[in-house]
Amino acid sequence: MSGMASGDSGLASLGRALAGTPDQSTDALWRSLAWFNAYRLLVAVLMLAMAAVLGGHISFGSRNLPLFVYSAAGWLALALAGFMLLGLRRHFLLQLLGEVVGDIVCVTLLTYASGGISSGLPLLLLTSLAAAGLVSRGRLSLFFAAIASLAVLLEHTLQVLRHEAATGLYIQAGLVSIGYFAIAILAHTLVRYLAESERRAAERDVDLANLSQVNQLVIQDMQDGVLVVDERGVIRQYNARAEELLGPVPRGRREVLLKDYAPRLSTRLKEWNVNPVIGFDPVSTTVLAQQMNVRIVPVGRTRKVGAVIFLEDLSQVQAQAQQMKLASMGRLTANIAHEIRNPLSAISHAAELLQEETIPNPTVTRLLRIITDNSCRLDRIVQDVLRLNRGEPAAPQSFRAGEFLGIFVEQFCQSERLPAGVVDVEVNGDPKVRFDHGHFSQVMWNLCRNALRHCQRREGSIRIAVAAPARDNRVRLDVCDDGPGVPPQLRGQLFEPFFTTDAGGTGLGLYLAREICQANGATLEYVANANGAQFTIVCQGA
Repeated sequence: MSGMASGDSGLASLGRALAGTPDQSTDALWRSLAWFNAYRLLVAVLMLAMAAVLGGHISFGSRNLPLFVYSAAGWLALALAGFMLLGLRRHFLLQLLGEVVGDIVCVTLLTYASGGISSGLPLLLLTSLAAAGLVSRGRLSLFFAAIASLAVLLEHTLQVLRHEAATGLYIQAGLVSIGYFAIAILAHTLVRYLAESERRAAERDVDLANLSQVNQLVIQDMQDGVLVVDERGVIRQYNARAEELLGPVPRGRREVLLKDYAPRLSTRLKEWNVNPVIGFDPVSTTVLAQQMNVRIVPVGRTRKVGAVIFLEDLSQVQAQAQQMKLASMGRLTANIAHEIRNPLSAISHAAELLQEETIPNPTVTRLLRIITDNSCRLDRIVQDVLRLNRGEPAAPQSFRAGEFLGIFVEQFCQSERLPAGVVDVEVNGDPKVRFDHGHFSQVMWNLCRNALRHCQRREGSIRIAVAAPARDNRVRLDVCDDGPGVPPQLRGQLFEPFFTTDAGGTGLGLYLAREICQANGATLEYVANANGAQFTIVCQGA
């Protein structure tokens, strides 16, 4: 019962093996089977050629030459049939089983026709069994070895019974059978080792691909420009920031040399190869005409493998430093403003009381007015500093520019005691703008007060012009005056905090105006004008 159960289990295992596995349809397996068929075809042709040319001069076919020829021809036919079945790409293990069993039958017949095991022909099955084990990825290799061993033993038994062959040759047949099993076990072990190596290689390929993708994403997201150059100076990798700084890398070329793309960087790389601790001065970029810092790092342990060139935009570093400085200064000035506010209020209040109680005296009146005016100026500075530190968020609204400016000009002229004709408003199309109403009023007060300080205070000295919306739905507003304008050497400092050309100014008006415009998605710029100063706001239309 146990033997029958064992036999049933073996047949079931064989059936499951012949049912096939998903990887049998891979090209590698079918190519291996094709090479195996090529080997069988070559050996069969060789057997036929020796039988036809040498005939009875060799031991092959010495006992029954016609049987030898028929067996070799049958082997050749089986090899050709195997090639024909390869085109179907179906039932891989069944095809392999048929070919190996056919080889065993043909070699056994060739051995019998050549006088038995002493002819050495059974050794041909060693190659077939090894190839079958490798092609099948180790499956059925022991099964093939068992069939081959039975065939060799049966052939020699037939030789002993019919031709009285020496029984001592059973030892040789047994050794050949042991060789069959050894080859099968070796092929099975080798296949397992190769499969494990392939699995590990596939895992490494996946890890390397993931690592390469991660590196690519990291490089592309870097704020600095990155160029990877090999030992020949060929650019192997780069990011978008490098193209922004140096210009687009030529497309369609197999290899782009650094000396052709960025000659100055190529010179720096050669200097670095000679002296890796050399310090570089900042260089100007090709596209943006701004300064950048160059840092070179070797790819491997030696500089001969290649290098990574980092391009650091100094303008961003300077901007970050400026932001940090402004943030620190904002906190400091806010604290100072809070400390100044209370004594300033006391001074203003005391000056007002003195104006009410003192006997009229021109000198005292003038001094009290000086105290009052400077107290108001200091209070305005404190208010600007506190407003700058608070950074109130914008709440954009849609309103008519012409309607707003009409009300604003009336209030501005009343507040500054100006004739109505000093400020001239020109609105084309009366467009709607999207801006925080309070912020827009604050910007206009800053710009118009700035224009009033420098204009000639005649009719039309301050001109406010609103253009019709452009194609991109952007509205342009100009504030112009007929003053002397801003000298070219000072235009770059106009929007810096606490920069002013007026002894009575705070230096925060234009800086606050630009910050407010940026918070509302608008821009504020100074435009050179031969007739005076001009500030232009470009904001979103509604």
